[in-house]
Amino acid sequence: MVRKVTPESEKLDNVVIEGQKAESTVAEIKHSNRIVKSATPKGDLSWWIKWASSVIVMFAISIRASNTPDAVLFGHPLQVWDIFLSWLGAVGWWVVGFMWKDRALILLNGVVALMLFGGLLRYAVGA
Repeated sequence: MVRKVTPESEKLDNVVIEGQKAESTVAEIKHSNRIVKSATPKGDLSWWIKWASSVIVMFAISIRASNTPDAVLFGHPLQVWDIFLSWLGAVGWWVVGFMWKDRALILLNGVVALMLFGGLLRYAVGA
């Protein structure tokens, strides 16, 4: 059974929660500066997009870090895959920025996505 209470409610403040390391009351957790609570949503669409985008960006960075300029994957140089995956990750984070109404994410990833898209277009037209 799940029962929701408002953050201001004191009904559960004396309830003890047993954890792996120590016991804490609901009040201690609610008012603690030591316990880190995530500010981002968990399990919704934005959560999936942000994690998928993060993994994609990590793949792109691993390609960049491999420093193999002559390597080819599926007929395209690895540098193109790096740019494409970086662009895909930036677009994903840009979407998350809109979902969270976070202007810093929107601005940063929008600019990055446009720059990377320019690189992809340059490769596509052969410049």
